[in-house]
Parts: sequence; C-alpha cells; structure tokens
Amino acid sequence: MRILGRDDVGAALAGLESTVLDAVRGAYLLHGDGHSRVPFSTFLRPPQPSGSRVIALPAHLGGPHPVMGLKWISSFPANVERGLQRASAVQILNDVETGYPSAVLEGSQVSAARTAASAALASAVLRGGRSVRTVGLVGCGTINHRVIAYLALTHPEIETVVVRDVVPGRAEVFAAGLAAEYPRIAFWAGDLAEALGCDTVSVATTDSTYWLDLDGFPGGPAGQVILHLSLRDLSTGSVLGAYNVVDDTEHAVREQTSLHRAEQQEGHREFVHAEIADLLGGRVRPPETDGPVVFSPFGLGILDLAVADAVLSAAARHGIGTEVAGFDPGGHRVTGPMADEAAARKAGSTA
Repeated sequence: MRILGRDDVGAALAGLESTVLDAVRGAYLLHGDGHSRVPFSTFLRPPQPSGSRVIALPAHLGGPHPVMGLKWISSFPANVERGLQRASAVQILNDVETGYPSAVLEGSQVSAARTAASAALASAVLRGGRSVRTVGLVGCGTINHRVIAYLALTHPEIETVVVRDVVPGRAEVFAAGLAAEYPRIAFWAGDLAEALGCDTVSVATTDSTYWLDLDGFPGGPAGQVILHLSLRDLSTGSVLGAYNVVDDTEHAVREQTSLHRAEQQEGHREFVHAEIADLLGGRVRPPETDGPVVFSPFGLGILDLAVADAVLSAAARHGIGTEVAGFDPGGHRVTGPMADEAAARKAGSTA
C-alpha cells in the first residue's frame, strides 16, 4: 500500500492545479455519461460536539483508467474556535481488480482541491463567456483560499477580490495573505453587500443556518455566479429566486441542504435547472438570465477519486510517499474446485 501523509500530499499537489482541473472535468463528464457509481453518502453525527459530523463517500469512477475507493471526512466546526482546521479526511483507494486497499492519503487537501476546482470550472462555464473581473469570498477558510488558486486559472482576467468573514479582523488577515500570493490582484476586506456585488461569489462558511437571503442585498451584475459551496447558507427564497445548477440532483437535494429545504417547502424539484456535467459537455447552454446563477455541489466522491489518482501519479514521479506491506488479507492463495474453475476460465479466455 502506498501511504501519503499531509506533507506528501501537499508536495504532490504543488503546481498540480491544471492537472486537477482536468481530472475534475473528466470525472464530471464520465459521471454525466453514466460511467460512475456514487452511492449516497453516509452521515455519522456524534452527540458532541454539537453540529459535528463525519461523512463516508464511497465511489467508483469508470472510463479508460477506472478507480474506486472511499473518502472519510469529518467536519467539526468547533475546531475553528480552538485554532484547528474544521475538516479532516482520509482517502482510501482500492485495486479495481482485487478490491484490496492500494493507497491511503491524507484527504483534506485532496477534498479542498477538488472542491475549488469544481467551483472554478462551474464559474467558467456558467459565466458563458462573460469575463470575471471581480470575485467575492464569503468565508475566510481553507476552501476559499483554494478557490482563488483555481479561479485565477479559469479567469486570468480577475482584477479585484473582496473578502468577508463574520470573525472581526479575520478578513483583513486573509486578504493580506492572498495579496502576497497573488500580487497582480487587489484584495481587500469589505462588507457583505460589497462581496455579494461581484461577478463571481464563493460562499464557504461553517454556519449552516440558511442565513443568507440574497433578496436583502442589491442585485449583482447580470449573469452573476454564486458558488454555494457550503450548501446550507442560502435561504429558501434565495434558492427559489435563482437559476440553480448542481453536480447531481439526487445527492444535492437531501440531508437538509438549502435545496432540500426548498423542495420540502415547494413539494417538487423544478427549481433545479441543470447539472454541471450537461453544461461542461455542451448538452445544455449557459443560462441567459439577469438574476443570480447558483452552483450548489454536494461534492461527489468521484472527484476525490480523480484528484487522489492524479496526486498518486505525481507522487510516484517524484518519489513521494511510503510503501507499506501488510494490508492485503494474506500471502496465501485460495485453492479448491472453485479456484481451479476460475483459473481454467481465465486461461481459456486468454488462449
């Protein structure tokens, strides 16, 4: 088994943004063509700390280079108050022929990269050729930090980024750090209305109280794209008043997401207008609307598989990671009539 710890994954991901974008795009297109298996995620909600959860996302991604495995990711919002990262994750990959575990990766960086890449791809296709000069970031955490890295690739024309966070002083520190990384872009801490007035807005908070009512703010520019990455920030009215795009309707409209609450109120899902694979594949044209276009991705496990596979390939090229024995069921081979019959069939098929 190949094991990549935190530092290994970080080293393998360095400079890999274009590859990650291609991997995420490819995973979406394969999913749209039916070459994936994505069971519903399983949620474990411990009694304490309140609001915490751990999610299991099993998946299989087909195509010319199939991959399968499981992401096990925790979200403990109270960590932020302790100076810790909210989310932690482990990504497991399994051999597609034997099912044996073949790799384990520290998964939070993989998860952040695939979330940011999917957001940047959505912004690019949903803008329908319109430029993105201004970006608003609501929430100053790991996800929006990665979002800028990928938006800078899909929208090299970005000039200004407005940063907003509910914690006093955090936006200023976040903006200063980003300015040092991207000196050609102007970053500044603004109020919520200023952030929501940008061409593309990424909302990634730990709130989950459906607090954001877009009707309470001046409308953004025509064709504004709102990347609703945290899934539980928008009010029901905001969802119903937007052109809504998801990664997978069955996954996104459940587990008390903002879209699920809208379904519970309306009794239908007609407010979901498209899935991102159809836009990326050209089956659906970008929306022509003066109102907001909201992308609400549940976060499919196939994206983690695609990015983890790309990370493993990069790690192999650069000699990163550790090979550890002892994670198969054992060195002996199964014998007996059934094993002999299977071997005979295999021999016959290759004759």
